[in-house]
Amino acid sequence: MPPPASPEPTHRIVIAGLAVAYHLKRSQRRTIGLAIDHRGLRVGAPLRARQGDIEALIHQHGQWVLDKLAAWRDRPPPGKLTVTDGAVISVVGAPLTVALVPASRARWQFAGDRVELSPSPSTDANQLLEKALREKARQLFAERLAHYAPQLGVPPPPLRLSSARTRWGSCSHRGGIALNWRLIFMPLALIDYVVSHELAHLKEMNHSPRFWSVVEQLCPDWRARRLELRQVGRTIPTI
Repeated sequence: MPPPASPEPTHRIVIAGLAVAYHLKRSQRRTIGLAIDHRGLRVGAPLRARQGDIEALIHQHGQWVLDKLAAWRDRPPPGKLTVTDGAVISVVGAPLTVALVPASRARWQFAGDRVELSPSPSTDANQLLEKALREKARQLFAERLAHYAPQLGVPPPPLRLSSARTRWGSCSHRGGIALNWRLIFMPLALIDYVVSHELAHLKEMNHSPRFWSVVEQLCPDWRARRLELRQVGRTIPTI
């Protein structure tokens, strides 16, 4: 087992009179990049980038940084889904009704626009619903990978379901793709965008212009879908 990775260095900078902490990660990248998520401000920089240049860029985008940090701070947490008989959830852009059906053992099954759940003392309705949706997600994602992969001249890659908090998908250097099972709550067009994005990494393991041109082969309106993904992703429930 490899040793644990060293934590990213934490620095502080004053923007408009406010002290802002940021995590700095240096790598082989060519440019300085800023990103903000639930962890705060994160800066990626080339190995030899000067600290002064890094902080000059942060100051240059200071108001954006403050606005984004405030937006994350004020964002309400996603609602937890209450699984009850007759509850309606959106799955792949269509309503799905939950039906609680008594049975001698825990089980679940899809029946048209319903999912029937039979909880047990050891497996509650929330656990069953997650299992059902994970299986549906696995089948759908495999179908979409099989649909798009040939368009890039590559075989459908190995698929793994993810439960990552901040990433909808990832592609390993070995060619495997992980997709967040909670994408199942999104319309098919957004699922297809994430699938296209990760498949494009099989050609370009970066986010260069060449990478986005590969994405565009599979998803010509990727810009609109990427924006919608960010908006819809904030409303996805937890189980």
